[in-house]
Amino acid sequence: MDKITDAIKWDGQGLIPVVVQDELTHDVVMVAYMNAEALELTLSTGKAHYYSRSRKKLWLKGETSGHFQEVRSICLDCDGDTLLLKIDQKKAACHLGYWSCFFRTWREGWTEIGEKVFDEKTVYGDKG
Repeated sequence: MDKITDAIKWDGQGLIPVVVQDELTHDVVMVAYMNAEALELTLSTGKAHYYSRSRKKLWLKGETSGHFQEVRSICLDCDGDTLLLKIDQKKAACHLGYWSCFFRTWREGWTEIGEKVFDEKTVYGDKG
């Protein structure tokens, strides 16, 4: 195989799901999608780029907030259809102000288990 993309099984829209894990804490901080261009940008810059399915465009994680993800490693699962990015997360991953997007747990109802680390309205205005 000559390129990283050769082993990837892209879905019908040319995307692959990406599980994003902080290298130091081992927390899964988010799940996103990449297309080939996002993956190439990630490789060339060392910062995580993703593809937004709702906005139908590429985005650099941290471009607005400054909460970049420095990529430490990229792993491919056994089926070739999911990536795992191990990253150094700056400040927080969640656009709602939490360290991780997984800040709720089910305990006979959804309970917040994470603490806010920044005010999303200050960073994003009413777009958060």
